[in-house]
Amino acid sequence: MAFAGRRDVPEAPDFGILKRLARDQLIYLLEQLPGKKDLFIEPDLMSPLDRIANVSILKQHEVDKLYKVESRPAPSASDQFCFLVRPRIKTMRYIADIVNADKMSGRSRKYKIIFSPQKFYACEMVLEEEGVFGDVTCDEWSFYLLPLDEDIISMELPEFFRDYFLEGDHCWINSIARALQLLNSLYGPFGKAYGIGRCAKMSYELWRDLEEESEGDGQGRKPEIGNIFLMDRDMDYVTALCSQVVYEGLVDDTFRIKCGSVDFGPDVTSSDKSIKVLLNAQDKVFSQIRNEHFSSVFGFLSQKSRNLQAQYDRRRSMDIKQMKNFVSQELKGLKQEHRLLSLHIGACESIMKKKTKQDFQEMIKAEHSLLEGFDIRESTSFIEEHIDRQVSPIESLRLMCLLSITENGLIPKDYRSLKTQYLQSYGPEHLLTFHNLKRIGLLTEQSAGETLTAVESKVSKLVTDRAAGKITDAFNSLARKSNFRAISKKLGSPVWMESMT
Repeated sequence: MAFAGRRDVPEAPDFGILKRLARDQLIYLLEQLPGKKDLFIEPDLMSPLDRIANVSILKQHEVDKLYKVESRPAPSASDQFCFLVRPRIKTMRYIADIVNADKMSGRSRKYKIIFSPQKFYACEMVLEEEGVFGDVTCDEWSFYLLPLDEDIISMELPEFFRDYFLEGDHCWINSIARALQLLNSLYGPFGKAYGIGRCAKMSYELWRDLEEESEGDGQGRKPEIGNIFLMDRDMDYVTALCSQVVYEGLVDDTFRIKCGSVDFGPDVTSSDKSIKVLLNAQDKVFSQIRNEHFSSVFGFLSQKSRNLQAQYDRRRSMDIKQMKNFVSQELKGLKQEHRLLSLHIGACESIMKKKTKQDFQEMIKAEHSLLEGFDIRESTSFIEEHIDRQVSPIESLRLMCLLSITENGLIPKDYRSLKTQYLQSYGPEHLLTFHNLKRIGLLTEQSAGETLTAVESKVSKLVTDRAAGKITDAFNSLARKSNFRAISKKLGSPVWMESMT
């Protein structure tokens, strides 16, 4: 989030254009199926869809009923089904089951599948294998970017990380390139492109190919975006693994921010209802504390509360004309600000309760030790205690991954010990979790021989095999020198990303 108060920060482009384009294209696709229709929506598309076109807009374009794509199809009397889905094999089989069930019962309907943001050949193959490819029509909703705030846009592709970094599937590279092409065409040509990582390079190269094919739609326009930086997530896992300490980060950690909004439960609202709140620059309270260290947030909210009360108290000295102006111009805004202030105070209290239970200060201390490279044994003991107390399965994994990355892998003894304790505390089903974390390089074990040094090699020639074995064990109990801290120092260099242009 940019700091609006700084004079050196340029004005952000109007990203609302992206929302309007996505809405217009969706309406066009829905109108291609004239008449009343039922719309089946994939669960992880519901929040982004709500930011683009709410229920009232869908109803205006003859969407009769809305259903969530679930394990069992909902019964419906509609003659037309429209499916708004991600290009997933599982979802194609779900749709095929609905179509084949209608065929078996002799029911005739029209079926339309709208893929977001694009369709894959594999999906069409599944539909063909299931014998329904000729019964459905397929379209693409080119919904590549969703504006979450005045200067934040997101692709909202939750499966991208797993598909690319774990499974090695490059299917989403095209979506990234298309998103870059869209930005380039709407907001003028980019000044320079910088990138680091394999995915960044492939996305850039495909984007350049697309630009050549389209002959540069953004050329000749006044550029509104200066430079672009493409960075693979695996270039910097550490940032994502460290505990968040600013207010927005802790809200996400505690309540989970989804698509720019958060659901505050009864413990925050002080009622029996949950409230969905958009977290963006329009929230005057949130915009002032989102980037603040959590330790200073309570002080700010307390002062804000006193200021609001002072504004309310002004009513006592007003005459009738002033009171009329106050009610018509200020009261509504003060009530809204008071409501938001109450919610954020409630959120802070919930965060405090959770973090106190998790020994947050001790966790920060352990993370700091891992990053700096001292008291590693004490940090490992803290992780073991964290696992044994069953504080949080996610937090325990996060700390183990941070230890692994900063130490270039765990020594075999520690790896086996931590893995055994974790499985005993949280269940054997996490064996697959450890397997996947090892594949992706987040939680690895140092291989035999990696900790051997030149000194050990020389010593082993001078002693018996038995003594050499003991010395080897001693060396293996020491972590090899970490490359993490050497690399992190290089990031201070003026040039650390490769210029692609």
